[in-house]
Amino acid sequence: MGSREAADGNGGDRPARPRIKDVAAHCGVAPSSVSRVLTGHPSVGAELRERVLRSVRALGYSPDLLAQALRSQRTRTVGFVVGDISNPLIADIVAGAEERLRKSRYSVLLTNSMREPDREAEHIRLLQRRRVDGLLLSLSSESHAGTLAAIEEESGPVVLIDRTLPGEPTASAVLSAHATGMRAAVGHLLRLGHTRIGLMVGPGVRPAKERVRSLLEVYREQGAPPDYLIRQDVPLTVPAAKEAALSMFRDAGGCTALIVGGNQLLPGVMTALHELDLRPGADIAFIACDRTVVTDVLKPEIAVIHRDNRQVGYEAADLLLRQFDSDGRVETVTLPTEFLPGRTCCPLSADLYRRH
Repeated sequence: MGSREAADGNGGDRPARPRIKDVAAHCGVAPSSVSRVLTGHPSVGAELRERVLRSVRALGYSPDLLAQALRSQRTRTVGFVVGDISNPLIADIVAGAEERLRKSRYSVLLTNSMREPDREAEHIRLLQRRRVDGLLLSLSSESHAGTLAAIEEESGPVVLIDRTLPGEPTASAVLSAHATGMRAAVGHLLRLGHTRIGLMVGPGVRPAKERVRSLLEVYREQGAPPDYLIRQDVPLTVPAAKEAALSMFRDAGGCTALIVGGNQLLPGVMTALHELDLRPGADIAFIACDRTVVTDVLKPEIAVIHRDNRQVGYEAADLLLRQFDSDGRVETVTLPTEFLPGRTCCPLSADLYRRH
């Protein structure tokens, strides 16, 4: 009996949890006034707000989120499905999203699918059962039937992060303009005399497809001989990226310039270059996609196709918040990329060509 009373807050040594009516009595106002202060109602004056907040601090009051959700039909939580939280790019995106949501007093429920589409579909349904107010999705597959069905059943707003789904858009999206940075990078290499440009990309979601498409377009537009070498759908692991890089140089005649289209491919590629005794900027022109801790510490300074990933997350969360009060109209926001030449884009020379 005693243990049950303690659990209910009515017995034992555990103090009773302060309620809104206790805050109201402490500062001498009506409970409805306390409620308006705590929900940020625009009609509340500065003097009343400070008076109530002083009592909140004095009593150690914290709102009952479950009760608030039942009253408002909102949980003030956002579900975030990511493919691989160990990816530094994803970590930056999540940090940007959380920063924006916190400003509006929303919290994030984060799930990590480990790049398994079946698990992504399960996570979307789990978050739906948790009654999140909306979803942010950074998916490992744009065509998985289970994921598409789960998204279709979502009643709240959905914002895709750099993904496009088949058919007519039914979800809003924040996209990166990969073509801008990629076209500038390929054009720069062609002007330096390189036509044997290699491109390695990971699984076939939007960033990989946009990078391949942009390279092919620049070659066609500039009338360059189609000596490019493309490796697609490379698994995002060090061994797989290393093996793909080795095959590009050993099995297919090599290339004089290499663009690595994914930060998780970079460690494996750098391992391969070390094994082959190829120095970026001296023995091969070299460009990475996305600045990370790895690109920032490598010497010489690595050329990169850069985007502000923290801003991507911030804008995705901001778009989701706007969707809560909109008429359900699908909206797409596109953010820029840029090519930063660094010091690894060496021109083609006779010695460099012979080495490859």
